[in-house]
Amino acid sequence: MHQLLLRAQDLRFLALGDGSEEIFLAVVTHRESASDVKIRGILGKDSIEDSNGLVVVAGAVEEHRLVVLVLITHKNAFDNAGYDRIVLTAQVMALPIQLISTDFDGTLHAEFENPPVPVRLERNLAALQKQGAKWIINTGRDLSSLLETLARARLSIWPDYLGLVEREIYVREGHEYHPLAEWNSSCNTAHTALFAQMRPDVRRLTDWIEARFQATIYEDPFSPLCMIASSNAEADQILVYLEDYCSGVANLTVVRNDIYARFSHSSYNKGTVVGEVARRLGIAREAIFAAGDHLNDIPMLDGVYAGMVAAPQNAIPAVKALIEKVGGYQSDQPWGHGIASALEHFSAKTNHSPGSRVSKRPGPS
Repeated sequence: MHQLLLRAQDLRFLALGDGSEEIFLAVVTHRESASDVKIRGILGKDSIEDSNGLVVVAGAVEEHRLVVLVLITHKNAFDNAGYDRIVLTAQVMALPIQLISTDFDGTLHAEFENPPVPVRLERNLAALQKQGAKWIINTGRDLSSLLETLARARLSIWPDYLGLVEREIYVREGHEYHPLAEWNSSCNTAHTALFAQMRPDVRRLTDWIEARFQATIYEDPFSPLCMIASSNAEADQILVYLEDYCSGVANLTVVRNDIYARFSHSSYNKGTVVGEVARRLGIAREAIFAAGDHLNDIPMLDGVYAGMVAAPQNAIPAVKALIEKVGGYQSDQPWGHGIASALEHFSAKTNHSPGSRVSKRPGPS
């Protein structure tokens, strides 16, 4: 019997696909003679309960409001799926970039480029995914539009998560993407209530815009009022009016990308999408990379949700100013070329290039 004594601060949560959260002990080596490995004590915790082959740390349940499970297994598990999962956990914790959030149009993908996603960026993302990092495409597009464009791009890799219409979250399961039910349901409920409150004003807002500008106004499943302006200058003027209106309606905001705009609930944006995925994966802000080029990307580039932020050369001035303010990486290359450089930049700062192997420290055995 080999007994281990750990400090509570040495432990870390890992979110699982079924919604539970566990703490895994990163044991990456073992001796054949070791028939059993158990946690017998944790400094700073008063209560440990052995139940069904798992040690439940009762003190942590109260502190984190979560059930905390610490690895307890015998040798055979190390030679099967359990061992793979433990090693993967150790690798992810060693990676400097553990979660990657990229805007799509103008950041990851350039429609007029061939290929639309640079091979260099594709290789960087593939290497990071292979090492255990997770990748989100965070976009204003809806599911069908994004998947169609991804299919045409013929990538060899696929994102682990999708952030859609700047608010919804989808998770990859096999070759399909499924909605993150709890988040998307709360998002839909919040938007339904908010839009019901403002709907009586939509006709007045539409009339005001159409009497003064050439913009196209319409409704879609995601907003009772959407706008396509005839130019960015026109969009600037209309946004002043719409933002003034939003100031009088709690939780209402306007999300804009280039000449396009729509209403949204202020609690749901690209930043909160990153925050929710990170929470579920147990990834700290300092290990999150985010990149974007336009106004709707600002909520994930302001340093609140991602510790490493970047923009390509084609980013608008407001995004470039924000990147400089928060100490991010401003590339002198456009589109995906710039994002490839940014990933390499942040990886190099920790001497850990996207294509390098993760070194494994021998764990206790």
